[in-house]
Amino acid sequence: MKFKWIIFFIALFVYLFFLSIDFTAAQAVESHSAVDRLVNTAAGSGVNALPNPLMVIPFILLLLMIATGPLFYKHFWENHYPKISILLGLVVVVYYIFFLNNYESLLHTLTEYISFIALLSSLFVASGGILIKVDKKSTPLMNVLFLLFGAFISNIIGTTGASMLLIRPFIRMNRERIAPYHIIFFIFIVSNIGGALTPIGDPPLFLGYLSGVPFFWVIKNVWYIWLPAVLLVIAVFYFFDVNNKKDAGKVTAHSGKIQIKGTRNLIFLLIIIIAVFIDPVVFGWVPNLSPLPFGIREIVMFAVVVLSYKFADKTALTDNEFDFEPIKEVAYLFAGIFAAMIPALQLIANEAHVIGSKLNAGIFYWATGSLSAVLDNTPTYMNFLSAAMGKYALDVSLKAHVLQFVSIDEIYLKAISVAAVFFGAMTYIGNGPNFMVKSISERAGINMPSFFSYIVKYSFVVLVPVFTLVWLVFFYGKG
Repeated sequence: MKFKWIIFFIALFVYLFFLSIDFTAAQAVESHSAVDRLVNTAAGSGVNALPNPLMVIPFILLLLMIATGPLFYKHFWENHYPKISILLGLVVVVYYIFFLNNYESLLHTLTEYISFIALLSSLFVASGGILIKVDKKSTPLMNVLFLLFGAFISNIIGTTGASMLLIRPFIRMNRERIAPYHIIFFIFIVSNIGGALTPIGDPPLFLGYLSGVPFFWVIKNVWYIWLPAVLLVIAVFYFFDVNNKKDAGKVTAHSGKIQIKGTRNLIFLLIIIIAVFIDPVVFGWVPNLSPLPFGIREIVMFAVVVLSYKFADKTALTDNEFDFEPIKEVAYLFAGIFAAMIPALQLIANEAHVIGSKLNAGIFYWATGSLSAVLDNTPTYMNFLSAAMGKYALDVSLKAHVLQFVSIDEIYLKAISVAAVFFGAMTYIGNGPNFMVKSISERAGINMPSFFSYIVKYSFVVLVPVFTLVWLVFFYGKG
């Protein structure tokens, strides 16, 4: 499919923004920090009225169609999901324009979406030009070590970077005994739980860093929660893998070598990681392109998309069976998701601020986690962080207040940080790389479970017990 629908969607957002906001309003938007805008907009308080609760229907309908489409009306869904996703998103856009006269929420969502798709597409294309061949016999122990390695580097190049770099070699290494559970546990560990130790690992942690949370706070305060969670999930994977006898009796010669082709694209991966920090909030010398819904960071990332593909090793692209279908699927679906979930986020944010003072750390953990499984975990993280800080009459938009909050009581920030990252593994849409890993795996011939099967057979069976244990040990009755 072509990009015409996604281009139309973005163009419409930009057009409406410039049509409806004059220079004075644009200056007012520019005067706020990125974090301040996010919290005020998501909370729906002060400037903007709350949406009608019925406006969550397009989002619920989109989730249901994502879950049931590939299962019950596969041909129709495969041919029309871009139109369905964008149409449901446009229902919300029209409501916010003509009924709420709220353009700031749309602008903020457009900005978030462009940043999201710029990061995912640049990492997808750059990693697609890197061919990693692990010519070793696939064993449960080898797979455990591979997943542990993925969990560690997801904190260095992000969960998206690690996922895109490692999913293809993981599939190739297990080609003689590959099963859907291999991919599911890869999503659990590499695409989500692994990235909980640094602000680079997952977007909500990075926004926390921009808000004032010290860079190394996460690893100092979360590693002893992260480590048992990773080890427990890997232990369950080992049980699955050791009982996989698919290649029993097969004798295949392996050289034991690890080959990497297309190393020039590693330079582009490095550029992407550096670009993440090209933000006016981090460095004052970075120009602020407001009122445009993107910045220098996104320009760099989109440039990497073009250049990393143009200069990629063609053999590496061919051997990786690289094409743009997985990223196009993510772009279409998440365009609709980002727009359709605006009312849900604002209503939830309002409730969080209303009852935030009555919540303990355990409730913050489950509330942040359960919503991060189906909504964007970045605004979810910020809304509950803001609600937790409200218990002490502190403002999340002030870095000094965030530092003060961290020093007063770290248990709330731990609960929110862990939950926002961990629970992204609960569904295919919980985190950006989940859907891309699924798409790449399906194009490699792996019969992936449906949306519901993923949740019922794996998330509830594996993750819920682990997350419940984390709650009981670290957060139950605290705060």
